[in-house]
Amino acid sequence: MKILSILSGILILVSSTIILAEVSADVAQLQTRWAEVNYLLKDKEQKLAFEQLVAQAENIVLANTDSTEALIWRGVIKASFAGAKSAIDFSAMSLAKSAKADFEKALTMDEKALQGSSYTNLGVLYYKVPGWPIGFGDDDKAKAFLQKALAIDSVGIENNYFYADYLIDQRKFAEAENYLLKAQNAPQRIDRPASDKGRQQEIAGALDSVRYQLKAKNNASITDRR
Repeated sequence: MKILSILSGILILVSSTIILAEVSADVAQLQTRWAEVNYLLKDKEQKLAFEQLVAQAENIVLANTDSTEALIWRGVIKASFAGAKSAIDFSAMSLAKSAKADFEKALTMDEKALQGSSYTNLGVLYYKVPGWPIGFGDDDKAKAFLQKALAIDSVGIENNYFYADYLIDQRKFAEAENYLLKAQNAPQRIDRPASDKGRQQEIAGALDSVRYQLKAKNNASITDRR
């Protein structure tokens, strides 16, 4: 069964190249603090920091009701907080559903905001969250949303990384390797060094795993032909 705990560190994500001048100072603070909490903190310290960051994001959204970016980041923070919680913590699913609602609303405002990250984040939620009756997970919907994100931004680190992660989940390792390499070679985001460093570490680990699987599959094929 897919569990919410594997959401940790993923989200996203919003993996867009963001120039700080293009978003409000409040939203810029959210994305900077998210990277610190998501990549540098652990366990109880991380959970407490996410709880505080959710409250901060709530206030920012209320103060910037026309900001699609603020809404997306609130969803990102909620989803990340869900991933930091235990798989048996029922509040994690509540957070995931709330994040989903934020991304869905953001799509009605501007589907291309932050390089299509609402589509990216919805896709991630759909393949990470358990399916019915526990949650709303759906692999087909995940694929559709992730591909829509790639149609908006086909070169960014996040859209390529998360589509690759979805393909790994589907055990399509050769395809996943191609998208991981695209993510690895994506343009650096000069305003988001901590996020890029953390994501590149995840990409490197995923490439090692994918190549191990491909090698094992190739060896098994050779053995079968003997």
